[in-house]
Parts: sequence; structure tokens; C-alpha cells
Amino acid sequence: MNQQKMVTAEDIVQRDVLTCPPSATLNQAASLIRQHKTSSILVKSEQNDIVGIWTEADCTKLDFTRPAMFEQSISRFMSSPVISVQTDTPLQEIILEFHRHKIRHIMVTDSNNKMIGIISQSDVIKRQRIEHYLELRKVEQSYNPRIKLLTEHDSLNDVVQIMANKKHSSVIIQHSQTGEYGIITERDLLKVLAKGDNKKPLWEIAASPLISIGIDQSLLEGYLTLQRYRIRHLGVLDKHGKILGVLSQQNILSDIEHSYFQQLKEIINERDHALSASQRHLFLAQKVIESSLDAIMISDKNGTILSINPAFTSVTGYKPREVIGKNASILNSGRHDSEFYDKIWGRIVDDGKWQGEIWNKRKNGEIYPEWLTIVKIDDEMTGETHYTGIFSDITERKKHEARIKALAFYDELTELPNRRLFADRLDVAISTAHRNKQLAALLFIDLDRFKQINDSLGHKVGDELLVSVSKRIASSVKEGDTVSRFGGDEFVILLTEMNCMEDIEGVINRIYRQFNEPFYLDGKETYATCSIGASIYPFNGTTADELLKQADIAMYQTKQHGRNGYTFYQRQMHENLNNKLTLQNKLRNALKDNEFHLSYQPQINSDSEKIVGIETLLRWQQKELGNIPPSVFIPLAEELGVIVDIERWVLTESCKQRKAWLDSGHDVGRIAINISAIHFNNNLLSSIIAALEASELPAKYLEIEVTESCFIENIEEAKKKLQEIKAHGITIALDDFGTGYSSLSYLTKLSIDTLKIDASFIQKTPENPKDCQLVKTIINMAESLSINIVAEGVENKAQQGFLSNNHCNTHQGFYYYKPADAESLFSQMSPASNSNKLKIVENK
Repeated sequence: MNQQKMVTAEDIVQRDVLTCPPSATLNQAASLIRQHKTSSILVKSEQNDIVGIWTEADCTKLDFTRPAMFEQSISRFMSSPVISVQTDTPLQEIILEFHRHKIRHIMVTDSNNKMIGIISQSDVIKRQRIEHYLELRKVEQSYNPRIKLLTEHDSLNDVVQIMANKKHSSVIIQHSQTGEYGIITERDLLKVLAKGDNKKPLWEIAASPLISIGIDQSLLEGYLTLQRYRIRHLGVLDKHGKILGVLSQQNILSDIEHSYFQQLKEIINERDHALSASQRHLFLAQKVIESSLDAIMISDKNGTILSINPAFTSVTGYKPREVIGKNASILNSGRHDSEFYDKIWGRIVDDGKWQGEIWNKRKNGEIYPEWLTIVKIDDEMTGETHYTGIFSDITERKKHEARIKALAFYDELTELPNRRLFADRLDVAISTAHRNKQLAALLFIDLDRFKQINDSLGHKVGDELLVSVSKRIASSVKEGDTVSRFGGDEFVILLTEMNCMEDIEGVINRIYRQFNEPFYLDGKETYATCSIGASIYPFNGTTADELLKQADIAMYQTKQHGRNGYTFYQRQMHENLNNKLTLQNKLRNALKDNEFHLSYQPQINSDSEKIVGIETLLRWQQKELGNIPPSVFIPLAEELGVIVDIERWVLTESCKQRKAWLDSGHDVGRIAINISAIHFNNNLLSSIIAALEASELPAKYLEIEVTESCFIENIEEAKKKLQEIKAHGITIALDDFGTGYSSLSYLTKLSIDTLKIDASFIQKTPENPKDCQLVKTIINMAESLSINIVAEGVENKAQQGFLSNNHCNTHQGFYYYKPADAESLFSQMSPASNSNKLKIVENK
């Protein structure tokens, strides 16, 4: 391998240094450290000389029972003189300085001893990749069990004393009432010092709940958990949830590096012993090298390649004559900087070996990842030094690991965090919001009518829309917030560090502005809308389950109020939802329990005052809740998917009743039955034929009432279905005309026999001129198209007169007759046998 440019202090120094004068108080220094999110501050004299350093670890040296100490000058507590190195100091010497002085920070000076910056331990080790060392080790082998458990009743000074005496960077706190664990670290002491408040209860200082890991879990899981939550310490629990100790990132780094390389050193020593034992062992070793599936390369101290094995050729593509005698840098990918190689060689110099992941280049120029072990071999007899490189191509393993990680934490289609990763981030966000006394918000987003897009344009286009939506939503939130996909067309957003409701509404408005722009799917311009429900921590709940549930309820409320909007959760929504769920459960069994019954309301010819038709009206008398209005239970039945079964029962029973009247000689015209859009698009004709056959009612006595929602989406398909129904002699009425998306094109394209003017228009006639003109227009339009007209909701003589004078002579309403069951209906008839003329006077 080729040694790259040596890394020096100048390469890794942090030049943005925090300083304060010697007269600064501890409180002021701590506030500055917190404000700049660093861990140390240099003390600079009036002559601009660095006279000391103070770090967050120095908090453990203070007496927190004496708040007056917080106002004392930092010069009394700083470490002086400051250990320093010059800019040209090699990285290896810097590491030795850290260990020699047992410090965490080193000042860097130029050749004139002028301070130019500072280096911390994390600056040196942050690029180490130790994940691969962790799989074979357990938490129990590395954690610190030497802890003393405190409770919230202990004092802050107890915490400081323990951390100072035992040289711990954290202390575990257990709440005596709830049993919950928390943790106080050096950084938390710094926060207390910065705020100058040593009276705060211990539990409020602690970060809780304590993020923990089981003692029998792997160090890899511990490492990933630390990275995921961006923390330095984990509690270690036994299988019963009892706290055993603390696992820190430093524990992992120190233990694993020491353990792994100790094992590797033993292996190399055994190999050296075997090679020197006899020529036979040398011969056997050569055969092993040649047959090894791992690529092996031997180089001299200058990196010149001396030998390779067949696996080397298989992995890199280079044959022996192409690389022997050349420098190992021929394999360099160009992906790593000089600092990376300096760290490798620094480790080899110190430990005699290095192992890790590296990117190299094949003969054909392809860059690939490999797992590489470099071992330094010193020949005591000749004094020569050689290096053995053993590596394998881990391309497939990397792909597999990436795939597993993606499937575990990310949605495959949109690459957004999935429900599992979102739950982890939500728990952390709640803890952070609690600690910082900020708001957090959940936005539950559901695309409106996404199923229609999927069904009409295809699932491929539906997936394109989901991907586009995910990108637009993600662009609407700030860095640090989380946009996740829970599945289907559901997205959930976690908003953190919210200070007021206006902040949350601002995000929502940005999202809606994104939806105002068209989506280009499969080359076509398409618009989509969404419904949003929001829940706020801590107003609407303090747990992840509560906040998710309530955001979902709020989103549903948005759907109920017309979609394409947003709703903040309110407690009443929960009660409404519970009431709805109760009603849904009872509705599922209403048909089986015979709770439905039919009422009938005649349609009257205003000239003859005779019945010319009867409309069937469905009623639900629930045995526990009483009478439930159709406006409530019909939408529920459609949502539950039971509306078709209910309407089939209505069709059959209505046809049987009309047949009974027919057999009794009552001439009441056609019986009109309302049909939902769901039933209209779900084998309606077969339901009609079955009802006619079961009742033996001639088809000419049946009228089907539909609404505009039956054909709003596909008028050509609706036209075909209506023609099939009319072919059997059944007439068609268009109910609630004028309340939806009324269009003349419907009337000209569809085979409509009767228009029913909605009662909302009749209510204000003849007093309201605008409504009068609208009703006249509908009547004239129907006349011009030779369509029958029926006015619904006629309640008084004035309305009856207005309609009759304007050539609408078929009326329906309380002025003539209130809905009644079949038996009561004919008690209102004139006494003459078989007459269908109503005694109107008695119903006024």
C-alpha cells in the first residue's frame, strides 16, 4: 500500500475558537459554550495570550451547593498552562499527547507560538469506521457497570461528587415514584451552570426517558442506537429492565479496538512462529495463500508489490506481471484523502496492523469496496520490513446491507422514512420538546380520491404521484423535521422546534401551495389535493400513540368536511368518532335484526288531487338509540360497504308492496326507489331484476331514482347502464336536481324520464324572487326536453299554487301527505272503494 501525505495538526485544527477573558465568570463561560455548541473555551489575557482552558468536563470539579461560585472568575478554575502542539506536529504525536496528559483538548500554535486553533479527541477519531468490529461483541463485554444509582431526591452536588470521584462522564437517576430512569451528563451540568439555577429538581435536570439497550444485545446495535439518537450514553438493562450500568461511545471505541487488534496480533505472532518453524510450514503457508479466496498482496517497506495470489487477480483483474515491481498505489481509487491513509499508517506504526473498509480500483477502472487487513511483518534476522495486505470484494455484502437497512427504516417507493424509523424519531422529538419546553406537531396527510387516480390512470401513474408528492412535501419542511410514508397514500410529518401555532400553520400553508401546482404524470397534467389532520405536543397528548391517533382523527374530520383542507385535533372529535364507531357497529347488524322499515310518500297531481306515484323512504329504528335519520346512516352504510345489501332489501320489499297494492286494485302509479352511486356502479340491474322476479311486479310500475353522483365520473358508462335498465320498461328519475354539479349535458345525453326539483328550492317560493325564477327555469327546461317534473318539499298552499300556475302539476310534500307505513297510507284515502284520491284537508 502507498503511504499518502502525512497528516499534521494543521490539517485537522478547528480554527473557530471560543475565548473569554480571565475575568469572565463561570456562568458566562458556560453560557458561551452552550451558545456555540462546543465543549471548551480558551482563556485569553488582555495581552491576547492564552493563559488557560476550561471544558465541560471541568463542571465536575465545582461545588454546586455554592451558587456564588458560579459568579467567580474562570481564572480560578481553568487548567493552566494549556498543552499545545505546533501546526506541523504529526497526527501520531498528537494522539500520544492526548494519552500522555489524559486530556481531551490540545491547542495548536504556529512557529511563533501564536494560537491558531484547537483540536479535540473527536476531531482525531471521528473518521474511524468501527462498525465491522462490533458484530462479534456483546454489550456486557464493554459497558461500565461501576455506577451508583441516584434518585430525584439526591442533590446535584451528589451527582457532581460521584462524577468527579469516579471519573465518570454521566450518572443515572431513577424516579422513586414512577421507576423511570434518566441520565445527567457533563453537558447537563454545563447547562445548569450556564443558567445559574442550582435549585432545579434533579429529575428536571436529567434527560428522560433514558434511552437504553439490553445487556445481551450486540455492540453493533448499541453503536447504531447511539448514532440514531445522536447521543453519547446508553443505559444498560438486564432482561427484567433493571439498570446495570452505562455504555458510552468511548467504551465501544476503546474496547473494540483493543480487543480486536489484540486478537489479530496473536494471529500474526502464531503465523510468524509457524513460518520460522520449518520449510514445510512455509510450503504449506504458500499453498494456503495460493488457494485462499481472499486476495493477498505482499509489499516491501516502500509499498512495492513483491507477490500476489490468484485471488488477487480475480478481484482486481491484474495479472502478476502487471503489478509485481509496481507501487501498491496502482490500486488507489482516488476516493480517500491523505488524512485517511495517514491514519491507516499511523495505526500500523503503533499496532503493527490495520483492518477496515476501503475503496480501491480494478484494472478496468471500476471502483469497488473491499474489506482490507494490513499486517506489518518485521524480519528480526534481516531487519527488513514487509507488509501483507489481505482483502476481499464486499460489493455484494454492501448492497445487501444497504438493502436490509433501507427495507428496515425506509419506504421502498418514495425512500422516505417508514413507520418504524418515524416512531424512533417521534420518541426522541417528544423527549427533546419536553426538555426544551417547545411544541412538536404531527401532520397526518391523506391524498384525496387517490383510489380514483389509481383506478383510472393505473397503479404506475399512482406510484409516480406518490413519489412526486413525497418530494414536494419534503421540500416544504425544514432540515431536522421528518416526512414519512406510512403506506398507501398516507404521509405523516413530524415538526420539531415549533414555538407557536403560527409556525405549524406556516408549514401547512407551504404544503398546500405545493399542491396548487399541477403534477405531470405519464406526460399528462394532473391536479391532486390532500386532507391534513394535525395534533400538537403537549396540548393533544404526550405519547406517540396519542399524537398519531389524534392526528388521524383530525385528518378524518377534514375528509368529512369536504377534503382539501386541514383540521387541528379537538377533544370533541374523539367523542364524535366513538359515537360514529358505535353507530357503525349497530348498522352492520341492522338488516339482520329487522330494524329497517319502509315509509311511503305519495306524489300528487295538483289538478286531480290523485296519487300518480309513490316514493319509498328507508327508515332505521334502532332498538337502543331510537330513530336514526337517513342523512346519518346512509353515508355510514356507503362507507361500511353495506349499502348495496340494504338497497337490495329495499328494492324487493318495495316491489312486493307495490304488487300488493296492485292486487288490491289501488292505482298509485309507479313506486320510486332511491339508489346510491355505489349500487348504481355495482350490478344494479341484476338487483332490480331479482326484486321484480321475487315480487312478480311488472317492470312498468317501477321507477329508479338516481342522483348526479351516479354519473359524474363517467357519463358514457352511466348512459349505457341507464339504457339497459330502461330496456326492461323501468323509468328513470333524477333526484335532487340542482344541488350538485347540474349540467344540461346530463339531460341531453342520458335517458331521464323525470326531474325532481329539490325541496331546498321550493322552500323559499313564492316569497323569494330568485328562487322563483330558478324553479321556473327548471320547469321550462324540462318542458322543452319533454321530461316530467316533480316538485319535492311542497308544504303550503302558496307553494302549491305557485307550482301549479307555472305548469308543474306533480307535487310531493307535507302539504299533501307525510311519509307513513303502507297500512297507514290508505287510511288517508277518500272513502270510495279503490280510490286513490287523498283527503287533503285532513293533512294541512
